[in-house]
Amino acid sequence: MFVSDIDKKNFTSIILLDEILNKNRVFNTIANPDDKILEPLFIELMAKGYLSVSGNKYSVTKKGEDAFENFMKRYDEFLKMYDIFSFVDLEKGEFAFSRYFDFKTDEEWNQFKQSNRFDDVRIAVAIFKKINPAEIVFMSFINEGRFDTQSTGWQMDIVSNVIWQEIEHICETAIKPEDLGDDVIKDILSQGNTLLIDILKEEAARAQEENQNNNYQEETVIEETTTYYEPYYDPFYVSPFWLVPLFLW
Repeated sequence: MFVSDIDKKNFTSIILLDEILNKNRVFNTIANPDDKILEPLFIELMAKGYLSVSGNKYSVTKKGEDAFENFMKRYDEFLKMYDIFSFVDLEKGEFAFSRYFDFKTDEEWNQFKQSNRFDDVRIAVAIFKKINPAEIVFMSFINEGRFDTQSTGWQMDIVSNVIWQEIEHICETAIKPEDLGDDVIKDILSQGNTLLIDILKEEAARAQEENQNNNYQEETVIEETTTYYEPYYDPFYVSPFWLVPLFLW
């Protein structure tokens, strides 16, 4: 099993904290009928110090903010560092992102990377790095807008098992490290990380040139980018914030 009960609780908690912190949603201690199904989790989050009660509504504590901030660090890295492994031609050993700057429009780029010859190896990369693959899929669902908290009945959606079963199925059927072999997954990571850093350097250089054509500053941006991402050249490297539990239950 890839999606544990703790995962479900963690992911649901992240959604609720996001609603309070970033979307100004008010959850009252005397819950309305739609929110009542969330009450056990609110009580547990309060008991563990992630929420407090202010007046008749739940507020996020400093501990809760820290937990959410740690998740957002992971999410930001997922968006920046893992998308490159979404589209890999395993037969040719090519990355779709090697052609990233060849297309003039997003439509052309999206059409190219949706080719059947590309496989998504993000789950394999996550497992190899000992990162929870279910969390990677959860993040991709967030990025795709799969958690529509403006729709009626969203509370039931995240409490029921339907969406978690979908994440479980994706993890079960995804390409795994053993499907590729140890040498291949290491090579994919090495090539992917090198390509990504080259792309980030090129983006930094282009942005600098566009803003102000200053060669010294452009070189500085490239150097800073290389220094920051240098650890990622190591296929075994995992950022420290992935090693911290999202919540302590």
